[in-house]
Amino acid sequence: MTLAQMWEARAADGRAAELAAWVLAEALPAVRCAAGVERAELLTAPGDRVLLITWWSGEPRPVPEPPAELLARPVHRWSFTRQHVE
Repeated sequence: MTLAQMWEARAADGRAAELAAWVLAEALPAVRCAAGVERAELLTAPGDRVLLITWWSGEPRPVPEPPAELLARPVHRWSFTRQHVE
């Protein structure tokens, strides 16, 4: 069974690039070394949003909390179970 974990944060005004850099430097290495991680993708979107999606063959490891000054609001997290792939 493959699980996808989505981590989405809205950066403080004008700080999306800093938040994305923090994900690459801090959060992604912490997650990448965990057993069972298959893949990870970092995406950005309008509105200073930063999204990290990780795919797991085992229990997902939580993404660390970013520095509070980089955030406009608390991080949102969702977990999904793969149902179908083409």
